[in-house]
Amino acid sequence: MVESKIRDPNLHKEGNKKIRWAGSHMPVLQQIREDFEKIQPLKGVRIGACLHVTSETANLMITLKAAGAEVYLAASNPLSTKDDVAASLVVDYGIPVFATHGEDRDSYYDNLERVLAHQPQITLDDGGDLTALAHKEHRTETILGGTEETTTGVIRFRAMERDGVLAYPIIAVNDSKTKYLFDNRYGTGQSTIDGILRATNRLIAGSVFVVSGYGWCGRGIAMRARGMGARVIITEVDPIRALEAVMDGFEVMPIREAARRGDFFVTATGDIHVIDRETLEVMKDGAVLCNAGHFNVEINLEALQNLAEEVERIRPNVEAYRLKDGRTLYLLGEGRLINLVAAEGHPPDVMDLSFANQALAALYIWEHHQELEKKVYTLPPEIDERIARLKLQTLGIEFDELTEEQKHYLSSWEEGT
Repeated sequence: MVESKIRDPNLHKEGNKKIRWAGSHMPVLQQIREDFEKIQPLKGVRIGACLHVTSETANLMITLKAAGAEVYLAASNPLSTKDDVAASLVVDYGIPVFATHGEDRDSYYDNLERVLAHQPQITLDDGGDLTALAHKEHRTETILGGTEETTTGVIRFRAMERDGVLAYPIIAVNDSKTKYLFDNRYGTGQSTIDGILRATNRLIAGSVFVVSGYGWCGRGIAMRARGMGARVIITEVDPIRALEAVMDGFEVMPIREAARRGDFFVTATGDIHVIDRETLEVMKDGAVLCNAGHFNVEINLEALQNLAEEVERIRPNVEAYRLKDGRTLYLLGEGRLINLVAAEGHPPDVMDLSFANQALAALYIWEHHQELEKKVYTLPPEIDERIARLKLQTLGIEFDELTEEQKHYLSSWEEGT
């Protein structure tokens, strides 16, 4: 068995079933895998990945291995790892994995260290922890470039570029249209609601559902909550997004005002303490709190703990915080990504697009690293379009093409007649 640090290799059979099920709903990635197998364009390239260890991620790892790469995988969240999937990657596919569900902070970073020990030439990140650790420990000498899957991570790397400390180029996969318009909106929207329902078994219809942040993730969550009959309130700090939310038919108000009305609260901003002590102090008895942002910082967990006189786990992913004033607030998934802690993350149908971007981004870095500066880049639009075309083909959908006359008209500066 290849080098690994997993829960139990005997779990591999169940994990393999999940991997094959997800793969059957990822036809674009499957097409890329078939193309990769023929020419192995990444033969011998070492790739270190810090991603959620799920059945969808497994299909990306298998695709990269089919391209000839040496792949090493660690988790990007301590509670998102599916131990049976990790076991199958190791036992059935010979891919080194360093991840266990529920690992503590020390184990989490030890696993990232194990990936870096293999001196990757390309990094794949979800949140930026692997890349940040490589920079912190000055272990970037072998790395030609990396990718980033999330809004949170892209923000980190743009800050590093701005401060002149980014040591190698980063492809912001999150900024590809076939990623954020679909994964962030439809994937996060559906999987967040899925996580809330699995955790609580509560009725969404008729509830007051507060979404903090109206980026693409927040839009998807708000859309799905409204579709299930909730009365949705948006809280925002960006005037443009707040205006968009109003035009989309949602109520918009400050978080402190929304706090008095909400039954469910979901944060999706990427920022710290969106739900803070003063917000917690005015929430209704029985309010449910959860987070759909990458890190568990959006809800002030320390303040919540300080307000409580008793904390009890009453369901697998539900903690009841009984406050000193008699109210009870319910925290889901320890404030971590609710869609991965309490559910299975994004559906494979949408991760098909995101991981097609990741696979092609890795290839792009390998083929173009000599031309790339130490900056954050977006994949060329032709790659975006290739992925969209492949997805439409798998759905059996045809669409129009511009005629030569129309192309000429759109590229002409002359006055139209």
